[in-house]
Amino acid sequence: MKSFKAGGRGRARRGRPLSTVRESSTVLRVGSNFYVLASSLASRRTIRVLADGRSFAIFDATGDIVESPLEALGFFHRDTRYLSRFELRVAGQSPYFLNSFLSDDKAQLRVNLTNPDLSNRSGVIELPRNSVQIERSWALDHAAMVHRLVVRNYTRAPVKLDFDFLFGVDFADLFEVRGVQRKRRGRTKRPEIATRGIVFRYHGLDGADRLTEIRFNLAPRKLDSRRAHFPLRLAADGETVIEARISSNATADSFPAERDAPAAVPARRPPAPPRRAAALGQTDGFHGALDARRAEIAALQSGWTGFSAGNELIDDLLRRSQADLTSIVSHGADGAYIMAGIPWFATLFGRDSIVTALAVLPFNPALAAGTLRTLARFQGGEINHERDEQPGKIVHEMRAGEMAHTGEIPFGRYYGSVDSTPLFLWLYGRYVAVTGDLVLAEQLWPNVARALEWIVVHGDADGDGYVEYARKTPQGLVNQGWKDSFDAIFHADGALARAPIALAEVQGYLYAAYRSVAQVASRLNHNNVASRLAAEAHTLKANFSRDFWLDRERTVALALDADKKPCRVMTSNAAHALACGLLDRDQAAAVAERLLADDMFSGWGIRTLSASAQRYNPMSYHNGSVWPHDNGIAALGLAQIPGRAGVLKVFDGMLDAAVHLNAGSLPELFCGFPREPRLGPVPYPVACHPQAWAAASVLMILQAMLGLDIDGFERRLTIESPVIPAATEWLLLDGLRVGAGKASILVRNTTTGATAEVTGKTGALTVDVKA
Repeated sequence: MKSFKAGGRGRARRGRPLSTVRESSTVLRVGSNFYVLASSLASRRTIRVLADGRSFAIFDATGDIVESPLEALGFFHRDTRYLSRFELRVAGQSPYFLNSFLSDDKAQLRVNLTNPDLSNRSGVIELPRNSVQIERSWALDHAAMVHRLVVRNYTRAPVKLDFDFLFGVDFADLFEVRGVQRKRRGRTKRPEIATRGIVFRYHGLDGADRLTEIRFNLAPRKLDSRRAHFPLRLAADGETVIEARISSNATADSFPAERDAPAAVPARRPPAPPRRAAALGQTDGFHGALDARRAEIAALQSGWTGFSAGNELIDDLLRRSQADLTSIVSHGADGAYIMAGIPWFATLFGRDSIVTALAVLPFNPALAAGTLRTLARFQGGEINHERDEQPGKIVHEMRAGEMAHTGEIPFGRYYGSVDSTPLFLWLYGRYVAVTGDLVLAEQLWPNVARALEWIVVHGDADGDGYVEYARKTPQGLVNQGWKDSFDAIFHADGALARAPIALAEVQGYLYAAYRSVAQVASRLNHNNVASRLAAEAHTLKANFSRDFWLDRERTVALALDADKKPCRVMTSNAAHALACGLLDRDQAAAVAERLLADDMFSGWGIRTLSASAQRYNPMSYHNGSVWPHDNGIAALGLAQIPGRAGVLKVFDGMLDAAVHLNAGSLPELFCGFPREPRLGPVPYPVACHPQAWAAASVLMILQAMLGLDIDGFERRLTIESPVIPAATEWLLLDGLRVGAGKASILVRNTTTGATAEVTGKTGALTVDVKA
């Protein structure tokens, strides 16, 4: 029998402190003060991501969690890393990598490995590689994750092999992983070691006790605070299974600030998902946890319209985008909503969650309802400069980690976004129009009234009719639109704009909000409000044309600064104004032409900033990169142009980018370098993926291609002048909700253009197909 043991004492190496890692790191600005420090290793590493609501885990391609302080590797729940290392060794060496993949539903990571060439002391190879299969699987289980290792001996002789799991727990706050330095941390307690497991404890500066338990189904031969050692004896053609469960004590779904947030509307919490067994050694184990997670995913997917296409790449993009969105659905007291993205924004974000809900509204309206209820619960109730809060304002971001609890970062409940409130109003109006749900409309009307009051009193503090921002806390974000980098808002000469700042796209959201809420107000018999909002929309459109339109540049100003001076810069913000209907016909045509010109369209998508602008940098976060959600909104605007060729151009670029980035779906952003023959797009090193509005961008473009509109009150579905990519013969929407009924629509490419037909219908509804 051959026996292979780990060399030395098998001690796990200690990670270097964060301060010693920073010298080899690159600073990438995200917002003003709370940047992301990107380890140079991150850009070279292939990762795999699992997500389950507010829990997520990031591995390297081999299924290891490698100890690397400034990489977002590990198991995280509610902004805390509960496992910072979990590496596998075979006879003291890293196993030989074969492949790894996520299941289609993103419930499981499967990794295939084998033994490396193993030699005796004389250097003679006694066990050649590919003799023993090593199969690893990971799955998430709410605030825990489970690991399964299957070792199969394919030789005809017994084999002894040493297997070691090297682990570590740092209880790092997510903002520490992002690179924010702390003056002090809490106290890590001595690990508690038992026969089959180990418990790590940490007492935080916020007074909270955090716990990680690693428990195995088999008792290791040796177990200490850094390693579990398993000497395996494998019979000829035999196999052994080792399972591990990594559990945290963070099981609550609430945010730290929930205790002082009033319930806005009566809660309609969906049935809680079935809880799973908390310890290994029970009958369910890994497969029980995986089956339960898949049942949850299936229940979530049942709320979606089905998508399929006659082109495999398009079909895959639609399917994977839906899987991305489903993986980051979180359940709160007021229903389901979608978190912003993994790893940096795995929480509720007002702007991101609303834009995502708008994008998926025709295909999953329940997510919009949950988003509205959740945001209404946390609507601002006081003037609090420390978190940029005012009465009626919609929250920007909510965090649940130690640093949020202690106030080291202002994001426990932070209101520093100027657009979340008008976007909330727009989503409210669109949700009611699409669903006909006047019950929720009535319940949320007090929140709507407070949001409208915020616009008048605080959003438009100088009374010029535009919503503007200027941060109230020096810890907060300097720029408070979606382009919140410190250098994102500037003049043609590159000089930064001075606050208060009125962003072009925010006025577009406001215009759309006025119009859509006016319709709801009329249905609720708030006729005076309806008339006032309609008049406000009319005035805003006229004033916007006067103050923002740049006739020489044939586009919309990025913003007005504190002196009401326009920022004469060509940016993608103009596309948002276009999508919101704020431009007249000639202006719309001019902006559409500019968006698709070479300085704006990279070949993969529309850049955030013209390549001719002073601050253009294709590798920047907001000044020349390509954001899929930005392109999705642009497509909605480009749909106003007859023929919709621009919509198809945007879709083709996004599809090609998803394929060439080897992810099957779209990341938060990628670099804006111009497209070159036979080369793919350049990734952005710390982009979130999965990311909510990036995945949802595909569904925005789908709406734009099909001219899709749903009138919930009339129970009418309209498809107007549809177009679909030339690469597919057909596109199917299955089970699209219209009132209480459902319709299935098949769109085909023909020699004379796209046609749409109804392939199935239930309930009383009308489908209107217009050429």
